Amino acid sequence: SIPIGGNLMKKVTSMLFILLAVFLLAGCGGPKGANPDQKRQAVRDMAQETLVKLNGIEPQAKAYVDGAVGYAVFSNTGINLLLVSTGNGWGLAHDNETGKETYMKMFTAGVGIGLGVKDFRGIFVFTTREAFDRFVESGWQAGAQADAAAKAGEKGGAAAGAIDVAPGVKLYQITENGLALQATIQGTKYWKDDELNK
Repeated sequence: SIPIGGNLMKKVTSMLFILLAVFLLAGCGGPKGANPDQKRQAVRDMAQETLVKLNGIEPQAKAYVDGAVGYAVFSNTGINLLLVSTGNGWGLAHDNETGKETYMKMFTAGVGIGLGVKDFRGIFVFTTREAFDRFVESGWQAGAQADAAAKAGEKGGAAAGAIDVAPGVKLYQITENGLALQATIQGTKYWKDDELNK
């Protein structure tokens, strides 16, 4: 029989292996490209493709996104491995007033049961200058209040399908089934990508 100490060590080693595997898999989720220029182009292509997809799902979204202070588009790969879940992603924030693009990263980790890899896209819409600047310049971490549901009363309106996640910030979250009715970004951090903003 395995001594208690050995059994505990075996469990700790197994958990560390799982965590290492999760983080290694998460690290594979960056934009493709051999150099920063190619990576930036991959991010721009992803953002354009995602906006086109959003407009196909919710036609009124284009006017809402274009009329906002700015927007940010992210591609996120979420990985569930036994009891640990993680998400790694990248994207860009676009200032509608100046046209400036800022390349960004995102990461989330938590607890979840299951096994698999999920890919989803997020489009943040900023309705105030303060919210946009804070997101880009200081980074942002989604709190528990960010996992809100889309308001039924907004169906058919300019922000139909968008979820309030913070003051001045709404989110369209696209999954393989269409627009998500509830955000799943709690604990996710967003920050500038130093390599791509040089």
